[in-house]
Amino acid sequence: MSDAPQIRPFNAGDLDACYAISLATGHAGGDASHLYRDPKMMGHIYIAPYALLEPGLTLIAEDRDGVAGFVAGVVDTSAWEERLEREWWPPLRRRYADPVDVPPDRQTADQRRASMIHHPAPTPVEIAARYPAHLHMNLLPRLQRRGVGSLLLGSWLSAAGARGALSFHVGLNRMNRGALRFWSRQGFSALALKARVEGRTCWMGRDTAPQDNQVIV
Repeated sequence: MSDAPQIRPFNAGDLDACYAISLATGHAGGDASHLYRDPKMMGHIYIAPYALLEPGLTLIAEDRDGVAGFVAGVVDTSAWEERLEREWWPPLRRRYADPVDVPPDRQTADQRRASMIHHPAPTPVEIAARYPAHLHMNLLPRLQRRGVGSLLLGSWLSAAGARGALSFHVGLNRMNRGALRFWSRQGFSALALKARVEGRTCWMGRDTAPQDNQVIV
């Protein structure tokens, strides 16, 4: 392999590395490993279903030291959430208890993710309708600020575009300032919801051909 990171399709042997990357970047972009007893809780939500159910839209960034990043997503968010209900969440719900009796402010990190597995919050309807495709991207620090994210995103947008995707969204932790700057530089604009929703998620959207009705918040 050359010194330059390579972007390639996901293969099944990458899954454990993707789980590890999801954990290593899961605390507002920083390492979340100190927060979780189960190191796969983050990956169960943010990478494994994409990699296993939609591998054609999962791409890997790899350097001489191994897999160091990924991008994954789907072209139809509403259909995807329905598919997760049929195919992905049921076995995880049998594996992890629903912490419904634990107040949210007393839940551990593992319990918060288990709650997401049992009660996944749907993407706001107006976002899923206006920007149907969505994606997640995670890079280890050694690949950050080297242009790899832009290349990885460009490759994914091309793959999604070949499937007819024209409008895209991401949901970001508002505390992850680096990610907010990155997506803004990639042409994603912060989106305002008609009904103000409290929480940590900042929604951002992008059109292949920019539209005037993206609203900056």
